[in-house]
Amino acid sequence: MHAPSAQSRLAEHMRRTIALQQISGLLSWDQETHMPPRGASARAEQAAAIEAVAHAHRADPRIAEWADAIERDTLSPAERVSLDEALRIHRRAVRIPARLASALARTTTEAHEVWAAAREKARFDDFAPTLAEIVALKREEAACLAEPGQGLYDALLDDYEPGMTVEKAERLFGALRPALADLAARIAATGVEVALPGTRHAEDRQLALARELATVFGYDWQAGRLDLAVHPFSSGTLGDVRITTRIDPENPFENIYAAIHETGHAVYEQGMPEELAFTPAGAEASMGVHESQSRLFENQIGRSRAFCDWLFGAMERVLGPTGFDGPEALWRAANRVRPGLRRTEADEVHYNLHILMRFDLERELIAGDLAVGDLEAAWNDRFAADFGVAVPDAAQGVLQDIHWSAGLFGYFPTYSFGNIYAAELFAAMRADLPGLDAAISQGDIAPAIGWLREKIHRHGRLHAPDALIEMAVGHAPGTGPLIAYLEAKFAELYRL
Repeated sequence: MHAPSAQSRLAEHMRRTIALQQISGLLSWDQETHMPPRGASARAEQAAAIEAVAHAHRADPRIAEWADAIERDTLSPAERVSLDEALRIHRRAVRIPARLASALARTTTEAHEVWAAAREKARFDDFAPTLAEIVALKREEAACLAEPGQGLYDALLDDYEPGMTVEKAERLFGALRPALADLAARIAATGVEVALPGTRHAEDRQLALARELATVFGYDWQAGRLDLAVHPFSSGTLGDVRITTRIDPENPFENIYAAIHETGHAVYEQGMPEELAFTPAGAEASMGVHESQSRLFENQIGRSRAFCDWLFGAMERVLGPTGFDGPEALWRAANRVRPGLRRTEADEVHYNLHILMRFDLERELIAGDLAVGDLEAAWNDRFAADFGVAVPDAAQGVLQDIHWSAGLFGYFPTYSFGNIYAAELFAAMRADLPGLDAAISQGDIAPAIGWLREKIHRHGRLHAPDALIEMAVGHAPGTGPLIAYLEAKFAELYRL
């Protein structure tokens, strides 16, 4: 009997490491959907225990030893990517003390319930001490991870968007911000107001519509399920990808676009190459690419005039009378522009301005230039300056997002990267699929899904995010297509 090779030992080790990560994800999913409130303390200990084992796997010195013994010339492209990713994961893990890894898992798990309760009461002071602990832990983690000369925030950003830096992000956002601000000002100057009908719709009917939307957008119900959550999210990969939505009885758009958005994430995960399951190469290219899949479904398709032709009939059939007098009125309402308070309900013109504000604030927190105790005032001041709106309470302001309670510093910018990538992909998709709008108007999203399967999903993490987008569209990604898409769409809507 031959002894297992270094390559097979490494592959089996990473398989178990990734399985532990997926178990951790299931614990988080349960916490946000089904766990009773009094389970938070025990769940924090469970999360810390799982993370301690997972961290030990990632930091195992045998990873480097096995990697040294592997002859790279004998590997397939996917095997080389998995080897490089395993080493990258290992290098980052050995820099983080096991104590810190467990403390982060425990604290962020406990923080979820603290954040949810504080949000319910709209009291930032109830959450601030816990957030201060998280910020301190994330700063310590960033200091462990940072390469010589690398900033703390850059080290955190690299977890979500490999190869991205603050400098690159600022270049992209520097081109985006003035264009968005100008478009928002021109729309506001028209004085056009689009109101929602205010028709109430029962939870069971809205959930039925969410299920139908997920089906239309290609969700495999044999590989997932739909639940309610305070903050919609998706979780899992391949054969077990779970989605959530949120329901407002008077605003069906919240559920509609949450369901479509999370289905975009889920269809990406369900479309990952099965042969790369439980390997580092089988993961998403980046969170920016992940967001591009959900934002493209939600906005370029879900808010299009073509899709609203189909959506109007579906809403009337499933929800009952909606108060809209036809698909045209629905399309205008689904795309109404106003400087609202909540990011998840923001229109496409203002959405990235929400992200840029968070990007600036969280960099200041990690740099130590902004104290957690001053965060609510800083948020309110910045929001008034950027949106011209006073924040009435913390629930609609600094407490509205779950990300900081989960320790996801460096994640917010990936939403804007996703919007940039989505516009690039949709422009290329429409060029390749001349009958796309006609199909979408009939509720047929299959051509778009097939195009994304070929260009994005099947590649897993075989390519760097910017390289993957360039392969799909034929040039390096930039902000031009997003700005052009928004200008064309809203010039038609608001007759600019």
